[in-house]
Amino acid sequence: MNSETPHTPSTTPHTPDHSRSARARRLRRLAPFVVAVALAVPSASYALASPAPEHGARGAARAEQARTEAATGLDDPAKKEIAMQLVSSAENSSLDWKAQYRYIEDIGDGRGYTAGIIGFCSGTGDMLDLVELYAKRAPGNVLAPYLPALREVNGTDSHAGLGSAFEEAWRTAAEDPAFQQAQNDERDRVYFDPAVAQGEKDGVGTLGQFIYYDALVMHGPGDDGTSFGGIRARALREAKPPAGGGDETAWLNAFLDARVWAMKQEEAHSDTSRVDTAQRVFLDAGNLGLEPPLEWKVYGDSYRIG
Repeated sequence: MNSETPHTPSTTPHTPDHSRSARARRLRRLAPFVVAVALAVPSASYALASPAPEHGARGAARAEQARTEAATGLDDPAKKEIAMQLVSSAENSSLDWKAQYRYIEDIGDGRGYTAGIIGFCSGTGDMLDLVELYAKRAPGNVLAPYLPALREVNGTDSHAGLGSAFEEAWRTAAEDPAFQQAQNDERDRVYFDPAVAQGEKDGVGTLGQFIYYDALVMHGPGDDGTSFGGIRARALREAKPPAGGGDETAWLNAFLDARVWAMKQEEAHSDTSRVDTAQRVFLDAGNLGLEPPLEWKVYGDSYRIG
């Protein structure tokens, strides 16, 4: 890709740059069906959590309608689309995030298969959660026979009982709107909605909520030093969020500084351009509302929205 010429989203299927997606892949520490970060601060307690999922097409539609009607930040549909494109530029070297439903490969990070729009992993539990949800909504689907194997390999990098047949089944399932919706819903439950909720609690706007979301995507929830909770705790040593009386820009700079530190703790994440030449660019420009047009670079490749 030409690193000097910004590009706009393509409508044609995209094959991810595997070396870049491998460099960009996050650490994740997930407990099945629960995502929580509890952090102590001098005057208040903040929690990161998402509600239990309401399964079924009707419940999903009601939840999406309620979300859209109440949206004021990153959960505004137009801003959410921008967030998906920004993350996809870093994770898959493409703005066409919807082309990634069928993506699946083992990137050699010790987490087994990485697949789908947000990189669900067979070794960390979130792929299992996704396929179980799909099985509830579409019994007898092509991935359902692999549920026993997914349960066995959870917590390992093993492909036992999976292999090329599973990869092909994943790509077949990716053509099913029910599986696409299941991917969307699990992404929102585990990553997107908790990021927006924590951003609202901290008093940050749309850009800040995106900064939180991208950190959750790469590092996962948790309170160890290189997880989202650890990053936020490190930032709290240097600044206060707006809800605690701090300046929003100063707080987000402190958070990004802590994020960069966490990224550099693992070789696979040592390229920090998704922060330095993307999120930091928007912040330095004072674009706290994440308003287009947006121009940024990841791994030297240039992108533009608007």
